[in-house]
Amino acid sequence: MNYKIVTEASVDMPKGFAEANDITVLPIEVNFNGELYPEGLTNDEFYKKLKETGVIPKTSQPNQYKFETALTPYINKEDWFVFVIVISSDLAGTIAQAKNAVEGLNMKNVYICDSRVTTFAEGAIIVELVKYLKSHKNITPQQAIDYLEKLKSSVKLIAVIGDLKYLKQGGRLSATSYVAASVLGIRPIISLDGGKVNNIAKKIGEKANEYMVECANKRNRDFPIYFGHSANEQIIKKFINKYAFKLGIDPETASINEIGCVVGTHAGPNCYGMVYFV
Repeated sequence: MNYKIVTEASVDMPKGFAEANDITVLPIEVNFNGELYPEGLTNDEFYKKLKETGVIPKTSQPNQYKFETALTPYINKEDWFVFVIVISSDLAGTIAQAKNAVEGLNMKNVYICDSRVTTFAEGAIIVELVKYLKSHKNITPQQAIDYLEKLKSSVKLIAVIGDLKYLKQGGRLSATSYVAASVLGIRPIISLDGGKVNNIAKKIGEKANEYMVECANKRNRDFPIYFGHSANEQIIKKFINKYAFKLGIDPETASINEIGCVVGTHAGPNCYGMVYFV
């Protein structure tokens, strides 16, 4: 059996991984105050524009037609099975577009997965699924589905928001809280849990990093840690080098991912964190 993965650009994966593994990533449109980018923007372009304009852009999910176009070559082929893996349905309506496409094509050899996460947590699920498919040559589609669901139920993302002004501009932080947090050096820590973004802690200075390390050390060590950052690779490399021993990892082989426009729209630059499995 051959397996194909279709996803969308809310996902963040290691550079070159999608191309190397023939993963189709449907683009997400970015709208900077009426200036449209239907095929999205590279991360460098996106964060440059975010900083220069001060505008909080809007993003639009791939439509049914884009999913149909990606799926059509595989419709009900006996030797192919397709996984469509999308952003949490609590964060965007992408899954409805995928379901409409599958229904419109009357496609049977497909499984649509609501990942319940986004960004490099969604990417980690896909990377681990690809590893599994490559190392288990004779598995059935149902076995692959079961493994995907296992990954989905055990993935965790935890991150520190580096620049509070984007939360304030997006209406997710009051002006009073913004001032107080900035003066005191309070750093919000978020997680992706239950399909939604949650504020799980507020820590001052380096205690935010220590808190994240404590959380990650409860992980299943059969899986690696995936690290991510938004437009500040140095901040995550510094974190990795400082806490590699406590995390029990080799800093030279750490997987570092860039956080793209979907999460970057809300978190802004200088956000960083980890994804792990429990």
